[in-house]
Amino acid sequence: MIQRRALGAALLAIVVVATGGCGSSKSSSTSSTTAPSGQPGKGKPAVTLGDKNFPEQLTLGQLYKQALEAKGFTVNLKENIGSTELIDKALTSGKIDLYPEYTGIGLTAVAHDNSTPSSAQDAYNKLKSFEEKRGFTLTDMTPFVDTNTIIVKPDYAAGHQLKTIADFKNLRPGSVALAGPPEFATRHEGLPGLKKAYGVTFKFKPLAIGLQYKALDDGDVQTATVFTTDGQLQGNKYTELTDPKNVFGFQNVAPVVSKKAMSAEGPAFAQTLNAVSALLSTEAMRRMNAAVVLDKQDPAAVASAFLKANNLK
Repeated sequence: MIQRRALGAALLAIVVVATGGCGSSKSSSTSSTTAPSGQPGKGKPAVTLGDKNFPEQLTLGQLYKQALEAKGFTVNLKENIGSTELIDKALTSGKIDLYPEYTGIGLTAVAHDNSTPSSAQDAYNKLKSFEEKRGFTLTDMTPFVDTNTIIVKPDYAAGHQLKTIADFKNLRPGSVALAGPPEFATRHEGLPGLKKAYGVTFKFKPLAIGLQYKALDDGDVQTATVFTTDGQLQGNKYTELTDPKNVFGFQNVAPVVSKKAMSAEGPAFAQTLNAVSALLSTEAMRRMNAAVVLDKQDPAAVASAFLKANNLK
């Protein structure tokens, strides 16, 4: 275990240093991705930052919190609030001022817009337009995309000739059990969308996020929906099936922030958030997620190492 943790820490160090030169995604909305100098947050009102109920969100919450605190802002963090539907209620009720959202999920689960965006920028623009009508806005989105993905064991994929989600149509209806979080049963980026786009149905096994891997490994299910930035996907233990009809959408992360808070905190607030977001590549997130989930490192410590390596703390 000690050797494994040391390896995980070494890999993380490589990633955080390597990502230090990353710029923002070209499809981000604002121009500055450089952190402000000094302590512009000193004396500003405290803000409350929320995050959702799975490891990547805990890490994102710590990344934004610690970066803001390094610039003098006072941040209260409410962790593990729950799904998008729950955290949006916390936002609109004033219990939190901001949280990191996935643009595609924000569109379908919050804005109830099930139309297919033409691009990552289109998804971002549509969600930002929706949020601004409610008194909120988005800061820049990340280069990394974290969508759902359908995985199977490699031998199962080979034995049943599975390469895309559509290939499940060739199997006996109802013969395939799929594990996923409870909300996957009702969201557009879930069973309803898969049935509409591909004509496939599954026996659904609802599980808390993260438990899908064990269910698949133990043979309790034949397939599972997981996140593309999960650390468990490193290596060749699982086969990801492609989503040619893009049911799972564009899922860049963008902090949703109260306009009132943005005004009170000043321009350095958004500038700091953008500086963090610009560094978050898919590889960086997958490595950090692996450090938290597989190596059992504290999300706060992982976030701190990333920020220090990239001169944001």
